[in-house]
Amino acid sequence: MLNLNHHLAKLEEEGAPIRVGVVGTGRMGTGIVCQIARMKGMNTLIAADVSVERAIRAFEINGYKKDDIVVTEDVAEANDALERGKVVATGDANVVPRTEVDVVVDATGVPEVGAGVGLASLTNGKHTIMLNVEADVLVGPILNRIARRSNVIYSGVYGDEPGLIKELYDFADGLGFEVVALGKVPVSLAHFNREANPENIAEEAQSLGQNPKMFCSFRDASKTMIEMAAVSNATGLVPDVPGMHGPSILLKDFAPTFNLKSQGGILNRKGVVDFVCPPLNERGEIDYANGLPNGLFCVATTDHPQIREDLIYHKMGNGPNYTFYRPYHMVGVEVPLTIAHAVIRKEPVVAPLGGIVSEVTTKAKKDLAPGEMLDGGGGFTVYAFMELPEVARRGNMLPFGLAENIRMKAAVKKDTPITYEMVELDESSTALQLRRLQDKLFS
Repeated sequence: MLNLNHHLAKLEEEGAPIRVGVVGTGRMGTGIVCQIARMKGMNTLIAADVSVERAIRAFEINGYKKDDIVVTEDVAEANDALERGKVVATGDANVVPRTEVDVVVDATGVPEVGAGVGLASLTNGKHTIMLNVEADVLVGPILNRIARRSNVIYSGVYGDEPGLIKELYDFADGLGFEVVALGKVPVSLAHFNREANPENIAEEAQSLGQNPKMFCSFRDASKTMIEMAAVSNATGLVPDVPGMHGPSILLKDFAPTFNLKSQGGILNRKGVVDFVCPPLNERGEIDYANGLPNGLFCVATTDHPQIREDLIYHKMGNGPNYTFYRPYHMVGVEVPLTIAHAVIRKEPVVAPLGGIVSEVTTKAKKDLAPGEMLDGGGGFTVYAFMELPEVARRGNMLPFGLAENIRMKAAVKKDTPITYEMVELDESSTALQLRRLQDKLFS
């Protein structure tokens, strides 16, 4: 990210700031609009949300008056408003990719929306920033291929875990270290609960100011499975076991724990993605002093004796493994750097290498009956689970991004993988059509 601020300052001086459209103005999307409002060389011109009032609020809390904001679902009217120096709020996500912006950010977290917005943005020649990792692990490879052919950038975001973990990977790999394990330490998994649902975690979610469905997707580990699959697809590293290990360990124990079994660790092989559950102290609280809650890590090794001495001197571990880490991530705050990176450097922060390296499959959160509707991530019916793609293909397992607003055709027991044959697919789904094309291209 070095020197991006100088490039942004120059764009500001030249009167040619990057023009941004944001789809989804929940907590993260609104945070992006707020941060851009404090930056040079970049402006948010249009914001979309199913609740247009939220899109309006995202502008108002950054100093825009009602007369400055045009509310419309018409593309021509939106472009006319932008030409007159107004900003636009809309309830229709499909308007954003068709307006005169340079970059579209999807911050909805809804796979179907991300697939549709991503496709429209790329085919309309817009750089596409996907703060919708749910869509990325489902159809990211095909969107990235479309981006390359359209001569624009498709990228996951800086600030969210996949982008920052990829940065740690690039750091270690670029310096010639052998990467043993990459991962994240979600605070929500200090109380990991596969049976979490929007009702039994509602009070806690409210106390934290979070949407219960979104919070539930963190607590039942669905979000972790999805985010680490994005890292896998961007680096080529794979889960060591289905669903990953997820040990609960202190920071000092990362390096020895993520070692081969033959060396006293938990791994069957090097070069894996995983996660850590934050440990609790004697009072049952998250151990912030000795753990790495909300942090990101890369465990790496080297066989060079001088470098090993240097790493021990710098307190990175006692060998043979060493831990590089970042103790925080700030999604909404840091995402705008992704926009600058795409426009100025013409490179993604994090994107799939090719096809699916790790698949995010669907398991039943409870016993399900024929006719029951699946409600997707953070709901009552299913949770995400990480598998190798060959295992998922062999079992004809349903990708998790398709497991929303579709009906069960068969009964299935709790914790059982849901397959394509068990559900009635929505043939009008953009995500489904893109996924089918992706499977053909990257088979």
